Amino acid sequence: MAQPAYSTTPVDVVLARMRALDAALPARDGVAVFNRVYLAVTEEVDRRLDAGEFANPRAAATLDVRFAERYLAAVDAAATDRRPPACWRPLFQLRRHPGVRPLQFALAGINAHIGHDLALAVLDTCRTLGCEPADLEDEFDRVGDLLVSLEERIREDLMPGPDLLQIADPLTHLLGSWSLERARDATWAAARALWALRHCADVAEEFTERLDAAVGFAGRMLLTPLPD
Repeated sequence: MAQPAYSTTPVDVVLARMRALDAALPARDGVAVFNRVYLAVTEEVDRRLDAGEFANPRAAATLDVRFAERYLAAVDAAATDRRPPACWRPLFQLRRHPGVRPLQFALAGINAHIGHDLALAVLDTCRTLGCEPADLEDEFDRVGDLLVSLEERIREDLMPGPDLLQIADPLTHLLGSWSLERARDATWAAARALWALRHCADVAEEFTERLDAAVGFAGRMLLTPLPD
């Protein structure tokens, strides 16, 4: 009996890349730590797409893929000795630092990907689909809600131990200085601003560069090496 044919979707392609990275990178590598988190998120988005949980599955899948491609492009740039965007440089530079804890790597990657890549992925999606950011707001919110819901699990899984509850612990201070939900809200505002500036190339380029640099600065703070 002939086996049913299964088509490979763009989401499958980016999932395959992330799974290959997961298999190839040392577990303690900072990029590997973030990649495991992001792989779990993308698998969950794929599951929800298959379950029909998105009102506009084409828009959701396109946003998901354009978003992932930004991260994978940064990985490829670092692997070929090219400069990734400023938001990703701290993670690639400090990925093997023994004084940086896994939770810091995870949050620094999320910071780069949400704070910078997601805004540009919204624009990429609008251009691909010929739509406006407002047409993607439901999909943006659903993906964002998923990320926020997973943040608590990420913190629990990568938490170094009960000492974190001590207010004087430097990691407690670092974690309290950054919020995924606030970053997501800022990203939506940035995406709308960039879309409004799309016909002013010079201003849009400067805005994008400053966004990239600001997110990179926050990432470097999140990756401050800490004593044991």
